[in-house]
Amino acid sequence: MLEIDFTENLRNLMQTVGYESFKSLSRAAGVSQWQILQLRRGKIGQMRIEVLIKLSEILQISWTELVENFSVDGLSSSFHKTHSSHKNIDLLKQITDLQVEYERLTLSMLEQREGLKQEFQRSSLQILESLILQWPTAAHRAREDHQLSAVKILPLVDTPLKRLLQDWNVKAIASVGTEIPYNPQFHELLAGTAQPGEIVKVRYTGYMQHDQLLYRARVSPR
Repeated sequence: MLEIDFTENLRNLMQTVGYESFKSLSRAAGVSQWQILQLRRGKIGQMRIEVLIKLSEILQISWTELVENFSVDGLSSSFHKTHSSHKNIDLLKQITDLQVEYERLTLSMLEQREGLKQEFQRSSLQILESLILQWPTAAHRAREDHQLSAVKILPLVDTPLKRLLQDWNVKAIASVGTEIPYNPQFHELLAGTAQPGEIVKVRYTGYMQHDQLLYRARVSPR
């Protein structure tokens, strides 16, 4: 009796979905390499439905297609007879229901994430409204009038930024120009050296959000 070999059939399916070895397929599907060997040898009728479903999902075909593609003559019908108990039918129904529910939840989460993203963008734009509307005009005037004082247009940036940071509960570690005791946990030296507790000068503001450090304040020795 000739030995049945479906290895090439399996390799073709694996290449389609990007798996180069039976070991990688085994790991991805969560089934043993022995079970994959059973499939290659045409012994699909002896395999559990749960295993076939795992393999079919990785190979991106239905488990019934898997049975048809890896069955010898007459084995497909005998397979269905062997696995037609009420227990297996119920299991398949549960799996199908779970797949449908999973797809529904995935779609719902994607829609919810998109909605939250748009809501976040709208609220941020409302905070930055004065900057968005007035900054282009102010920048145009500054380019035309080189005598225009920066102090006059500074509030256009400063006020919305402060409001945005306040709404997001982001707080400055220290203001630019202040002199504070050096703390390497919250401060980053730009140059030179300093020991913890030594007085340093803040050159760039650092930020905290709640209790989380976002950016260290950049400092230098006095």
